[in-house]
Parts: sequence; structure tokens; C-alpha cells
Amino acid sequence: MGADVEGVRVWRAPDHTRLVFDLTGPVEHQVFSLPAPDRLVIDISSSSMSASISNLDLGNTPISNVRSGRRGNDLRVVLDLTGKVKPRSFVLARHGDKQDRLVIDIYDSEPLRSTPVPEEPVNAVEKINEISSQKRDVVIAIDAGHGGEDPGAVGPRNVYEKDVVFKVSRELAKLVEQARGYKYVMVRTGDYYIPLDKRRNKAREVRADLFISIHADAFHNARARGASVFALSRRGATSETARFLASKENEADLIGGVGGVSLGDKDDILAGVLVDLSMTATMASSLKVGGSVLKNIAKVTRLHKRQVEQAGFLVLKSPDVPSILVETGFISNPEEARKLGNENHRRKLANAIFNGIESYFEESPPEGTYLSWVKSKGEGAKVEYVIAKGDTLSRIAARYKVSVREIVRENRLPDTRIRVGQTLTIPSVLARQ
Repeated sequence: MGADVEGVRVWRAPDHTRLVFDLTGPVEHQVFSLPAPDRLVIDISSSSMSASISNLDLGNTPISNVRSGRRGNDLRVVLDLTGKVKPRSFVLARHGDKQDRLVIDIYDSEPLRSTPVPEEPVNAVEKINEISSQKRDVVIAIDAGHGGEDPGAVGPRNVYEKDVVFKVSRELAKLVEQARGYKYVMVRTGDYYIPLDKRRNKAREVRADLFISIHADAFHNARARGASVFALSRRGATSETARFLASKENEADLIGGVGGVSLGDKDDILAGVLVDLSMTATMASSLKVGGSVLKNIAKVTRLHKRQVEQAGFLVLKSPDVPSILVETGFISNPEEARKLGNENHRRKLANAIFNGIESYFEESPPEGTYLSWVKSKGEGAKVEYVIAKGDTLSRIAARYKVSVREIVRENRLPDTRIRVGQTLTIPSVLARQ
């Protein structure tokens, strides 16, 4: 039985380009490369092209042109390339409201010279630590859910989850960037898809102190509403411990983050004990930071459940990085979809999330961090804050739980006017316990 190609979409990720063919039914296909000039050929059996391919955005991809034609009963699509690539292909069967798809991932043999720098905020993980190597920053890995051809949940008026959560994530990143003693890593920096296990693994690769995945919920009943926070369930932790041990030779064999313990030289019993201990401690930290975030979110929006929920989500299955998933609201609810589409509401959500993160790390700063050093100094501890666009003294004072008068006096300000880029000293910030 034949199938029509009804649509063709292109997505650019940092290390590969994804080409998606929307199909009217299942197909068989074959992919192979041709040299001189470099081309990638995609043969799709018993199919025809009804989609337009003349206006595809091929900018910043290794594809210079896309053309198609008939080859007997089959459809042949030829990609003209600017160099050698490493292709991978797979099919996705019809599921829910998503039709059959053929996915072609084209991995770069070498980085493209024209790859743009991500838009502001700049990725702080690449910054030189301004404090010292002995006083490192707390690293927050921020994961905006879905992306690319996976829009996530779709709300009224085609509000896409992937867009909303990316905007919330960027707001959160700005707050992390501004706070002394913190830096962030954006798991995805644009509109492309990353497999769930790679999202989790990226947090491990950068030795993050916290992984937070941002989502928006959906339900068939449009009246469902409220934000939620999830941590890993005990059952999910048990299955992940077994999987991690089974594949430790092929995966990063360190647990425990910075200064971690190698598993490569441990026997199976000892390795099992170490991973189980690490997973137990990580779960406890996840629940604690999740509770702090949930408490603060409750100040700006309705909650779906008033306690941290637990589930076996793959992105939460890290044995050594505390991980939480935040559902910012039900995008299937018209009122909440409208709020999630509002910049001011997204900013309030991001502030609430970061306030929860701050509260957790003020109480339990990781060893060797600037926050730990400040806490050890006691009541005299002070923090520097760089003024960003939109800041006011009253907002800064409320965030750090000090008075405007204290900030004015500490910085010897003539009045309450401030300017972007100005550095203020915030008195006794991390000493309040």
C-alpha cells in the first residue's frame, strides 16, 4: 500500500539536522550516501510527494538543496550536501494525533563554521569562575521539555508546550545568571528535539548540582488545572540502579558529581552498594528541593497537588544529580493556557522556581562552592548583585529578604535610583536560617 508525503520539516540542533517526512501511512525506506558531489539519497517505497519542498529553511544546515522525483513506484528524495555527514534514519508509527513519520538525522562530520551563538542569556557554564577554583559555582541544568518536531501538549489557539516552557526556562536562566554563586546550562538552546536520556546525561556531563525539567501539563478534561512538581519514584530508582550497573562500562563510570567515585575498579557488589547509596541520597535531595520549589510556586499560581509527586520519568533517573520536573500548569485549560502565554506570568513562575532553588541551596550548599563558603562566614556574609533590565530596589530587597533601607545604607546610595549594570552589595544575604 502506498503513502503520500504530506509535509517535510527541517530542524537544526547543535550537532545535527533533523528532516521529518509526515506520511499518510507506514512505509519502507532506504538511505545511502553518494560522493563527488556529496549527496544523501532517501528512497521511500510505493510513495509520492505531495508536500512543497521548495521553501524549506536550510540555513545553517549541511543541506544546500532538496529535490525529489519518481523511481518506478517509489519516491526518491536527494539532499545536496556541502560536505560529508553521518546519517541515521527511523520511522515513527501513528500515535494519538501524530501521523506516521520518517525521521532522518544528519550528524555533522565536523562543526559548521556558521553555527550561531545562542541568544542572550549567554551560557554561563563557559564563563571563567570569577571567585576561585576553590569556591566553585552551583551548576543548574535547565531542561525545556520537548522541542523541534515534538511540540508537546497543544493548548487553545495552538499554544505549544515546547514554546511556553522554553520561554520560562530562559527567564529562569536569567535569574540564575544574575545570582552570585550560581551558573546554568541550558539543555537545549533552540527549537530542536533531544532524546530524554541525553537530557539527563548532559546534566551528568557538566556535573550539575540540580537538573530541572520544565513542562506544561495537559488532560482531556479542560477543567484540569494547577502546577505540579515531580521527583523520581522509589520503583523508578530501583530500575535505574539496575540499568546503570548493567551498562556502567558503556556510560560515564563516575557517581557523585564533582570529586565523584569511579565504578570501573569496583566489583559488582560494591558498585551496587555505591550506586544504591548515591541514588537514595539523590532522591532525598530531589524531594527536598522539589518541596521548596512547590512551596514558592504556590505563591504565584494554583497547585494541582500540594505535595511533591513521584513518578518514573526517564529524565529524572540520574543516580547522582538531584532532579525535579515542574509542570507549570495545564496548557489544555483555556485560562491557564492564556496565563502561560503571558510574559509577566512566566516571569513570576521563573522567579518562584528560582526562589525555591535558592532556599534549598542556602540551607544545603554543596561542599566547595561559593555558597558553602558564604554560609560558613556567618552573619557578616554579603553577596554582590548586578542590576538587570527591569530591576527595582524594592524587588531586589523582597527577593533577598532585606529592606530597601539596608541596601541603600550598605551601598551609600544618594537615593533609590539604580542603573543597569550597576553592582550592589546585598547585606547578610545567606546568613538567614
